Amino acid sequence: MLISRREYDEMTNATREERMAWFKEARLGMFIHYGLFSTLGTGEWSQVQENYPPEEYAKLAEKFAPKEGCCDEWCAQAKRMGAKYAVMTTRHHEGFSLWDSKVNPYNSMNACGRDLVREFVDACRKYDLKIGLYSSLMDWHHPDGGTCVYDQDARRRFTDYIEELNVELLSNYGKIDILWYDVAWPMESSESWNSVNRNYRLRQLQPHIIINNRSRMPEDFHTPEESLGSDSKYYWEACMTFNGISWGYIDSEQAKQYSYSSGQILKMLRRCSAEGGNLLLNIGPTPDGSVPEEAKAPLDAVGAWMKENGEAAYGKKYAIKGGEYGANNVSQTTVSEDEKTVYVWNYSYPKNGTMTLGGYKTAPRRITIMSTGEEVKFELDRERIIMRDLPEKCPDTHCGVTVFKMEFDEVPRYNFGPQYRQLHYGRNLEG
Repeated sequence: MLISRREYDEMTNATREERMAWFKEARLGMFIHYGLFSTLGTGEWSQVQENYPPEEYAKLAEKFAPKEGCCDEWCAQAKRMGAKYAVMTTRHHEGFSLWDSKVNPYNSMNACGRDLVREFVDACRKYDLKIGLYSSLMDWHHPDGGTCVYDQDARRRFTDYIEELNVELLSNYGKIDILWYDVAWPMESSESWNSVNRNYRLRQLQPHIIINNRSRMPEDFHTPEESLGSDSKYYWEACMTFNGISWGYIDSEQAKQYSYSSGQILKMLRRCSAEGGNLLLNIGPTPDGSVPEEAKAPLDAVGAWMKENGEAAYGKKYAIKGGEYGANNVSQTTVSEDEKTVYVWNYSYPKNGTMTLGGYKTAPRRITIMSTGEEVKFELDRERIIMRDLPEKCPDTHCGVTVFKMEFDEVPRYNFGPQYRQLHYGRNLEG
């Protein structure tokens, strides 16, 4: 059955809010990049960047030996981190399928007798994680993967192949929550990829699925890569490596100097949450599928923090209109949907027992330290909330990021930077 772009957009627009409801609340997910490239330890683009002949690269399948329980380990780590969903590379650009594919014999079942997609899906359900399946459109192994751009017969064969692979993924594993496309190369239009009709047919298999924007279509949500924030009118998710270098595994000893600390992860999460997006944080498992050593402690620390402070991140949060209204540049905020609760994420805890938040024209009803529930003494003085008699030591023992929860009876009024505005504009402009 063929469907027009207008009909397809009308169909997806009508159900998007319902389908995206869980995504808007989730805020944190784990990305998992695993494949033949993991055995090399030089990144997921090694086949192209090191100019491997296809037949030589394919021999890596003989060495592919994920340990028993690796998918369970990934999902257990995601759950401990506080993630609400996980996305796994079912078939990266190298073209090697990590499931028992009848369409693609170049797969993990034929290589090592394992259906890793099945194991991953089962583990996600065990740990109550929404399930995301990553599916590359680009394929370096398939003979039509490059010629499809100029050969019509090759294009037909290749787009049929891509659809058949995704039909397998969305037919054989029960309910799937995300179809996460990547790299629509070499063709440059949705028409060339037949994305409207392929995605329409795939949606018939999984009516509640959400699809990202990487099949040359806006679809349900956008996925800025290695970039926080989006000016898109669409829902969005920042997908971030763990080290700024590679998605796939690289030597842990060398990677750890580039890897994110728990505090850095929380700064990314805060920004995503405040701007209405999600953080999809990647790990690149080792050759045997283990979670890389340098990621474990930071992810566990983030998870411990989220247990005590997750209210400041999960759900529909916003930024304060017009500015941060924190304590200089050592605090930032998220704001509840009704705008009556402000969560102050403090990155550098004061040692003198006092912390001042500038620009508030309204006094909160109550301020508490989220991790302990302890009430904070405060006063409103000349558009400054001054918190006094704070605990001597930073209350957050996990990441050093203390959250102060400020509850207001009404939407607070702000006056961002009154002194700055007086100095630079000669008057106090109310925000």
